[in-house]
Amino acid sequence: MSEQKIFPNYFEFYELPVEFHPDLNAVKVKFYAFSKKFHPDFYANESEEKQQEVLDFSTLNNKAYQVLSNPQKRLKYVLELKGIVETDEGYQLPQTFLMDMMDVNEALMDLQFEPDAEKLQQVKADVDAIELQLNNELSTLTKQFDENPSDSDNLLSSIKDIYYRQKYISRIREKLPQ
Repeated sequence: MSEQKIFPNYFEFYELPVEFHPDLNAVKVKFYAFSKKFHPDFYANESEEKQQEVLDFSTLNNKAYQVLSNPQKRLKYVLELKGIVETDEGYQLPQTFLMDMMDVNEALMDLQFEPDAEKLQQVKADVDAIELQLNNELSTLTKQFDENPSDSDNLLSSIKDIYYRQKYISRIREKLPQ
């Protein structure tokens, strides 16, 4: 699978390999070095063109740091960078997963009409268990990817699937009564 280019490539910008688990200390070091070197205040007496260039660079630096230092944003970004996930993609989740989620959604609807603290705790425990399993699978797959990036394109479709399952679970979490 060929690598799709998203401009800008934050990994190239920070001179880091494309990984799901980059060295966060290296990310931070690059961010602070660029922040210091290209702070807009240091260029206040420069031409408007140079000031705009520095401002653009500073904005790029901030965006790169926000994405690469946040695990969820970084996950999506790497999948987009690899051309695996597209914005507003209509991804079809596996039927077995959807059936499990239908049970959870039905339980949540029942709880709206008939609140039951014990049943709510069970639904929360079920969602927690699904989420934990997904997180463990994702962690294993992304570490395998990082260890051998040249031979890991086959892992990307599984990582993509987990990414979309996690998004679904997040929406269910929002529906859970506190």
